[in-house]
Amino acid sequence: MIDSHDSRPDSSEAPSPGASFDVVIIGGGVIGSSIAYFLAQESSFDGSVAVIEKDSSYVDSSTARSVGGIRQQFSIAENIAMSQFGARFFRSAAELLAVGDERPDLSFREAGYLFLATAAGRSILEQNHALQRAHGAAVALLSVAALAERFPWLNTEDLAGAALGTADEGWLDPYSLLMAFKRKAEHLGVRYLAEEVVAIELRDRAVAAVRLGDGRRVSCGHLVNAAGPRAAAVAEMAGIEDCPVRSKKRLVFTFDCAESLRNCPLVVDPSGVYFRPEGDRFLCGVSPPESSDPDCTDFKIDPHFFEDVLWPRLAHRVPAFDRLRQGTAWAGHYAVNTVDRNAIVGPHPEVEGFWFANGFSGHGLQHAPAIGRAVSELITFQEPRTLDLSRFDFARFAEGRPVTERNVI
Repeated sequence: MIDSHDSRPDSSEAPSPGASFDVVIIGGGVIGSSIAYFLAQESSFDGSVAVIEKDSSYVDSSTARSVGGIRQQFSIAENIAMSQFGARFFRSAAELLAVGDERPDLSFREAGYLFLATAAGRSILEQNHALQRAHGAAVALLSVAALAERFPWLNTEDLAGAALGTADEGWLDPYSLLMAFKRKAEHLGVRYLAEEVVAIELRDRAVAAVRLGDGRRVSCGHLVNAAGPRAAAVAEMAGIEDCPVRSKKRLVFTFDCAESLRNCPLVVDPSGVYFRPEGDRFLCGVSPPESSDPDCTDFKIDPHFFEDVLWPRLAHRVPAFDRLRQGTAWAGHYAVNTVDRNAIVGPHPEVEGFWFANGFSGHGLQHAPAIGRAVSELITFQEPRTLDLSRFDFARFAEGRPVTERNVI
C-alpha cells in the first residue's frame, strides 16, 4: 500500500553545533530523499531525520544526469517487484508528493521498453519473460514478424524475437522526481544540510555521530549510506572496507533524425546500445564491457565515442539513423555493485546502526520509491512490511550468495 502522512511541521533551520538526529542520511539524491520522505510520512516513526548532501545544486548528481528509465523487465523477482511499486508510486506522485497546492509533474511517459534478441539471446529473453509474467508484469513476447509489423522502421534481419513492456514502462523527468521528494520531505520536517561528511564516529561498534566539513558534529542512532558512487568511501569511514560499489562513467548522447519513428519505445539492441525519443530528438548510450569500464569520477566526454561505437550500431538497427545528426552529450556515473550488479539494502552485520542503500548499478532511480519504503520499514519496525529485500543484504558477499541481475543496461 502507498499512503501519505502530512502532519509534521515544515522545518528548515540549520542544526546547532552538537545537534542530534535519530536518523542521518548521507546523500540527498533520489535514493536518500526517498528514504527521508518515507520515514517522515510514516505515522509509526516519531524520530528526527537529517539528510546531508554536499552538492545542494545537484548539478553533478547521478539522479540529475540519469535518462530516467522505468521498466519491469528484470531477471530477479525482487527487482520486478520494486519496479511495480515504483510505477504505482509515480502515477500517484502528484497527490503523494504534493505540498499545499503544488503538485509535481514527473512527465511519466509510458512508452515501454523493447528488448531485442538474436538467436543467441532468445532463450534468456524467454526465461526472463516467464519470470516477469509469473510476477504480473505486463510484458509481451513478439515474433520477428510481429516486431516488423509493429515497428516497421527497425531492421529485423538478424533478430529472433523481442520483449515489449506494454504497461508500467517508459521514462520520466529525474530532476522533477528528486525535487518532489526533497520538497515533501522538508515539508514533513526533514532537515537538509548542504555539507560533506568527513568522518563517522563509532562507539563500541555502533554509529554515534558524523563530522561535517565545517567542523560540526551531528550525533545519530541510525546512519544510512545513500551516497551513490561514493558509497565505498562512506563505508570506509565506518571501518567497513569491503563495500563493492564503484563509480563508473556513463555517456549519454543526443541526436536528430529527419524521419519520424512511430510509437518508438526505449529500444535495447542486442549489442547493448539503447535509444529512446526525447521530444523531437533522441537519447542514446551503452554500457562498456567490464574490461573497458574503469573506476571513474570525472565528467569528460570522449569525442569519438558516438561516431566509433554508437552510430554504427544505431544505423544498423534503424536504417533512418544512417542520416542522423549528432547533438549534445553529457556524462554521469553509475554506482555499480561490482559483485553482482544488484542493490545492497539493509544493516551492516557488525556495525550497529549503519544501513546500506547502495549499488543500484543504473536502476536506482526507478527503484527509489521501493527502496525508500523498504529502508524506512526496517528502521521503524525492524522488519519488512511491504517489500522483502533481504536477498540484497550486505552479508551475502562474505557468505558467497550473489544475486546476479542479467538485465543491466
